[in-house]
Parts: sequence; C-alpha cells; structure tokens
Amino acid sequence: QVQLVESGGGSVQAGGSLRLSCVGSGFTYSARCMVWFRQAPGQEREGVASIYTADGTTWYASSVKGRFTISQDSASDTVFLQMNSLKPEDAATYYCAAGKSWLAQGTVCGSPSPENMHYWGAGTMVTISS
Repeated sequence: QVQLVESGGGSVQAGGSLRLSCVGSGFTYSARCMVWFRQAPGQEREGVASIYTADGTTWYASSVKGRFTISQDSASDTVFLQMNSLKPEDAATYYCAAGKSWLAQGTVCGSPSPENMHYWGAGTMVTISS
C-alpha cells in the first residue's frame, strides 16, 4: 500500500519558519522525482519545490527561491521542506507527491505539474498570520 504522509504544518506568524516532512512507503523511492505542491482556496495547485532522489538535484518556484529548502533523507524515504521568512501568501495546504516513474524524471522535476505525479499525500495545512 502506497503512502505519503505529510506532517509539520501549523500556524505561524509572518516572518516565521516551519519544516514540513513527508514519509513515503509502498513504492520505489530511489530515482524518483519528489515534489512539494501547495494549494490555496480558490487557486490552482502549484509546484513549490522538487528533488530528484537519485542525485539531490533541486528546483524551486521563483516565489519561494531563497526562502524554502527541499531536502531528503533517503535512508528513511523522507522529504523535507524547510520554509523560512514565511509570508501571508504562503498560506495553503501543502502536498507531497511522487512523480510517475515511467516519465523522464528530469522533466517531472524541472517543471512540476500535477498531471505528472503518481502518488499524493493528504496534505498539511499552513496558515500565516500577519
């Protein structure tokens, strides 16, 4: 049974930090594109950051570059998202997703889109107070 379990969401003041975690199980984690998406009410789901698990190559949306850091612990099939200098516009439900393994993972990671993802977590909510 495939599972992606996110944790670490919560409420924080603008300028604060949160660290999200995503633990995967039931699928092949190695050589996989893992992506953090977010979705605010009434908005489309957008890719925030990705990491290619085989070599640690990362990608960031321009809106979070320099503030967010994606990382992994391959020994535990866990992906992290360190979020610093949070802004009110970062408020959303954050989802962890694993890319479709039959696609070129460089493509999946370089321009993440929901249709290229195979497995999804249930999401963790982040709220920002100004």
